[in-house]
Amino acid sequence: MDDTDRHLLSLLQANARESAALLARKLGVARTTVVARIARLERDGVIAGYGVRLGQRLEHAAVRAYCGLSVAPKMGSAIVRALERLPEVEELCAVSGQYDYMVFLRCETNEQLDALLDRIGLIEGIQHTHTSVVLSRKVDRRTAVAPPPAA
Repeated sequence: MDDTDRHLLSLLQANARESAALLARKLGVARTTVVARIARLERDGVIAGYGVRLGQRLEHAAVRAYCGLSVAPKMGSAIVRALERLPEVEELCAVSGQYDYMVFLRCETNEQLDALLDRIGLIEGIQHTHTSVVLSRKVDRRTAVAPPPAA
């Protein structure tokens, strides 16, 4: 991957529906070059798919939280399956340290988060949870970044 690929990826992360022609203008390359690069990045597994990012209105209205989970031995697979069924679970990671898993949760209200945490706590095999509510996001590198100035 070169700088053009990285810049293309940042543009696609900001708006995956951007036309190849507009991407080409922003990158200063031919439209066919953009199409070929996207195809190669998909084929090489660098681009695994396309999704929807929530807009600021919905993002700022959400109650987000990180929840650390300590689980009983040999219960990880069942717990992962149970958490996969909860639409409020946005991300689940196995981690090292004090907890076995970290879950990123997104709810519409504090009451919904409270009820969700009760449901999570009742999942068989979860021994302990610790939740931190997100107050604000200070850095978000998932948005498009302008390319460095040309030398």
